[in-house]
Amino acid sequence: MIVRPAMRALVRQVWEGTEHLPETGAILAVNHISEVDPLSVAHMVYNQGLLPTFLAKAELWKVPVLKQVLEATRMIPVERTRDGGRSLAAAREAVATGRAIIVYPEGTVTRDPDGWPMAGRNGAVRLALQTGAPLIPVGQWGIQELLPYGGRSLRVLPRKTARIRVGAPVDLADLRDRPVTAATLREGTGRMMAAITDLVAELRGEPAPEGRWDPTTGARVTGA
Repeated sequence: MIVRPAMRALVRQVWEGTEHLPETGAILAVNHISEVDPLSVAHMVYNQGLLPTFLAKAELWKVPVLKQVLEATRMIPVERTRDGGRSLAAAREAVATGRAIIVYPEGTVTRDPDGWPMAGRNGAVRLALQTGAPLIPVGQWGIQELLPYGGRSLRVLPRKTARIRVGAPVDLADLRDRPVTAATLREGTGRMMAAITDLVAELRGEPAPEGRWDPTTGARVTGA
């Protein structure tokens, strides 16, 4: 009742490739370009008949009011240090009940100077291999013009266009019979990030640069 009318009022939304979304039990891996883009992604997912569930950093549960919203909508907190697998266990349960798990593999809003997807973490791939659920890459672009990273106020005018493109499931068939080792997860994560980056490149109408930004080193790394 709140998010959908607000998003319609704030931005023009264009959704492509939604036919790739299954009717139930999916994992969506999305690039992160703005602190407000979860609302845009959730709107798209909800309008396709799926209940969106985010894996979000646990620090958000410390914010008054936001904590109550996150709990009421059954979002899943992720401790970025010692999680002990609790977030993945909760995500497996959510997938089993038919919800769409939304993961930002980069872990935070991209720090790439040009806004491209950064190096990814392996949680989404691990979850897909453990549950058998399809891993769906999602690229988005344009919503960052409404609220750039670090911005304190919305830039409503002129009206922005937030575009989301959903891709075909990442092919993990050859990895599902392997032990879930670091090498397996690294290979799957590389495929996932390549698929997301390709979607973003299509939305931007330009080729992606070689390699991916590593926020720990502040440099672009080939093969990340």
